[in-house]
Amino acid sequence: MYAVIKSGGKQYRVQTGQTVKVEKLPVAEGASLDIEAVLLFADGEQLIVGDPYVKGVKVETTVKSQGRAPKVGIVKFRRRKHYRKQMGHRQSYTELRIDAINTANMTQ
Repeated sequence: MYAVIKSGGKQYRVQTGQTVKVEKLPVAEGASLDIEAVLLFADGEQLIVGDPYVKGVKVETTVKSQGRAPKVGIVKFRRRKHYRKQMGHRQSYTELRIDAINTANMTQ
C-alpha cells in the first residue's frame, strides 16, 4: 500500500514506516501531522487517482526533525572579463515519519 502526497509544491510517494524530507513546515518536532492532500492511493490491484485529491484518505505522520540540507555551491564565471561570483544556498526541510495511511472514510 502506498500513496502519492503533495507538500510544498512537490509530490512524494510514501509508504508506512518510511521517512521523507519535505519542504519546511511550521510544526514542532515530535508533533503529529495529518496530510490530506493525497493525489493517488494504491493498495494491491486497486488504484485510485484523485480529482485533484482522493476523498477520505489521509496520511498520518510524525515530525522527526527540522533541519537544513548541505550547502549547494553556485559559481558564475566569465573568462577574460574579470567577472566571478560565488554564492551558496542551504534549503530548510522537515523530516516526516509516515505512521499510517488512513482509508477509513474513503469514498470511490
